[in-house]
This record gives sequence, structure tokens and C-alpha cells, in this order.
Amino acid sequence: MQLIWFRQDLRIHDHTALWHATSAGSCIALVILSPKQWQLHHDATIKIDFYLRQLEQLQIQLHALNIPLVVATIDLWQDVPAYIQDLCSKLNISTVHSNIELGVHELDRDAKVQAALDQQSKAFELYHDRTLFPVGTIRNQSGLPYQVFGAFKKNLYEKLSIALTPCYPAPEAQSKIDSRDLKSVHLDHVKLPSIHDFYPEFVPPEHVWPVGEDAAWNILDEFLEHQVRQYKTERDLPHVQGTSQLSAYLNTGIISVRQCVQALFREHHGHFFIDHEGQQTWLDELLWREFYQHILFDFPRVSKHRPFKQNTQNIAWRDAPEDLEAWQQGQTGIPIVDAGIRQMLATGWMHNRVRMIVAMFLCKNLLIDWRKGEQWFMQHLIDGDLAANNGGWQWCASTGTDSVPYFRIFNPVSQSQKFDPNGDYLRQWLPELAHLDAKSIHDPYAKNPNLKLDYPKPIVDLKQSRVRAIETFKRI
Repeated sequence: MQLIWFRQDLRIHDHTALWHATSAGSCIALVILSPKQWQLHHDATIKIDFYLRQLEQLQIQLHALNIPLVVATIDLWQDVPAYIQDLCSKLNISTVHSNIELGVHELDRDAKVQAALDQQSKAFELYHDRTLFPVGTIRNQSGLPYQVFGAFKKNLYEKLSIALTPCYPAPEAQSKIDSRDLKSVHLDHVKLPSIHDFYPEFVPPEHVWPVGEDAAWNILDEFLEHQVRQYKTERDLPHVQGTSQLSAYLNTGIISVRQCVQALFREHHGHFFIDHEGQQTWLDELLWREFYQHILFDFPRVSKHRPFKQNTQNIAWRDAPEDLEAWQQGQTGIPIVDAGIRQMLATGWMHNRVRMIVAMFLCKNLLIDWRKGEQWFMQHLIDGDLAANNGGWQWCASTGTDSVPYFRIFNPVSQSQKFDPNGDYLRQWLPELAHLDAKSIHDPYAKNPNLKLDYPKPIVDLKQSRVRAIETFKRI
């Protein structure tokens, strides 16, 4: 008997471990829920809700394949090896199959599971599934991992031009297994904090973020059919639906990056042929995601709250709890920053261009440690991915691989004027400014500091704080 252990990969199509497990014999599926571990990793409530809703869909799909699903609640990963060891003994499991997870805690958990199964002479097979190419295999001419995205991308372009990474088919239904003795937690009995305990006016996530592989494919198809050609120009406009909105689905594994790349080139019958800028730009975004996954594996310090550039560990960050609180609640007096935070608090998602503006404002203008922002994002984003979130924050903070030079600091007002010229995005998330004209809404107190508004004045001077940040970085 084979055991397929699902983690951040809740689908049946193009699932590497599932395909290998079902090819080896009859299968039983396992999902382990770890609420306390999720809290330690700062996983957002909306992200957990999304995961559990998708788990219900996976349960239905597995039932149609006659694959019983065991759902277990084990608060902390330190107790997982003993549980799996016991489960494999009771069910006469010969091999456990699973897809590799790349965080240091995940790798440590799996190493301990491997040791526990070794004691029983049972196999633990791990597969590369979260990336186009196995981590640890993309190397430069010196045999070292890439630290610059441009060179990394060039290498992957060469590999993709030879052949796109293929997708695995969904398994066929197996013969029925007697599952009456399997002990499983009913999903309705999983007790987790409600999203509405935190934000009473939270937009119902099932309306904004439907689950299911079909839902993910519909979003992908809609994007490729109607938006990808304009992606290069529209992806930076926060008031336009110009991005794919697939990040949450990729993070939870409802759709794979291989499926996305195959779909991107399906008009060319699976051949790597770029025929417009939008297509190339979206591919590059997928490869940025890939790059950060490889960085996470090759430089594990980035998942230990340490900067990629080790000398930046000595930056003298400010201890400014009131400024941090204002930033966290969207009350900084900088409209584009506040709009981005409020979008995240209301929907669990923030536009990517705005994420960069919001992050750089915290790290540079407020000079607050990027790790506090990284944590806040993870606690509220439905697509909070360790590798991508860490990579993005360290890019903005000038502490990471291939990061922005420390002296290049976005002016949030200029960014707002450039990418939201009419103030449409600002009006959506800052109703107290909705009556202002398209010019003044980006910096409402610039011309009249005594203007009466139900909106805070800027908590920091942008020019002075820029100088402060540059001087601070020069001293490391």
C-alpha cells in the first residue's frame, strides 16, 4: 500500500508525487493540519481558510478516484514523524510519497520523518513539484547557484527552448479500498479563528477567491485570452485588472507552474516561442517566482530571518512602534501606502506594484526592519509564500539577492501619480479622500497643510527620510 502525503499541493492534475504513488500501487491519501505550526509561521487566517476550502474539493476528487483521505490534526511538526510511523505500521504502508517543501523547518520535519520510516524499513520518496526545474540543479559555469536574476533567467530560457517541462496526467480511479477503520478528522470539526474575528467587514473570501482546479483554470484561461497581451503595460496599474490573480492558487498548489507555462505556449503546441511582450513579461514573473524558490533552497539563511547580503545585518533600523502601527493599519498619511495596506486587510491581497511601494516606504522612509513588514504581510496575505514574500521584501530593503540599490528609493507620491493618475485606486480604498481631484488626492496636504480632512497628515517627510535612509545604509 502506498501513502500519498499532500501538503501545499492540493490538486490531482500534474501532481508529481500523486502520479508516482498511484503508479506504484493502491493508495491512501494523507493531509496533516497543524494550527499551532501555522501560527508560528504567521500564516494568514484567509490563507488557511482558502487551504481548507480547497481541501474539501480535493476530498471530493480523491473520492471519485477511490482514494481514501485521512485528515489528521497535529499541532506541531515535531510530532509528525511519530504519527506517520504509527500510521504506516497500522495501514501496512510500504512507501510514503510527497512533494518537496523548501523551508528549513519543512526540510527538518521531512528529514525526521525519513529517519522514523528508516526504522521500519519503509521508503520515503520526495519529488520536485513546486518549480519548473529541480532546486539544486540550476548552476552557473562555476557550478555555483545564481545570485542574479538576469543570468538565472537566461539559463532557464535556454532550457525551455529545448523543451517545456511536461505535466503529469491525473491518475485513473483505483479499485475500492476498505476504509472503514481509517480515523480521520471531519473538516467541519477543525477549529480555527474566523476571518471575521479579525475583520468584521472582511469581503467573503469564497466570493473573491473561489477554490477548485476548474476555478484556477478558468482564471488562467481568462487571463491568457483577454489580458496577457496587455500585461507588460497594465500589470503596474493597480486600478486595472491587469495581473493574473493566480498567486494564491500557485501557492496552495491548486495549479502548478508547469501547467501555467504549458498554457502560455499552447498556441504554439508546446514549443517555446515568444510572440509578444506580454507573454514574455508574464513568463519572467513566473521565473522570478522560480528564482526565489531556488534562492530559498541554496541559501537557507533567508528563511531564518537573516538577510541575503550578510553585511546588511548591521543596518541600524529604527525602533518606532507608533510609526509601525500607523503603517500596519493604513494610517500613514501617504495615500498610496495606506490604500495598499487597506486593500490587503480587506481582501487578503495587494497589487504587486503597490506591494513594492508599501514595502520600500517601511524599509527606507520609516527605516523600520524589513522583517516586521515581511511578517505583517504573511499574517494577512492569501498568497503568502515564504520564498516570494521574503525575496520581495529583501529586494525592497536592499538586503537581498539582485535587490534594488540602497540609494534607489521610490517616492510613493510620484509612484501613485504615475501608476494611478486619476486616483481611481485611491478612491476605492480611501473613501475619505474620494471627493478630491485627480491631482491633489495623491498628496492632499501638499498645497494646503491646514486642509480639513478625516485623514492623517504624513507621519514622515519623504525627502528628509530618504536622506536619512541613504546615510544609514552608507554606514554599514
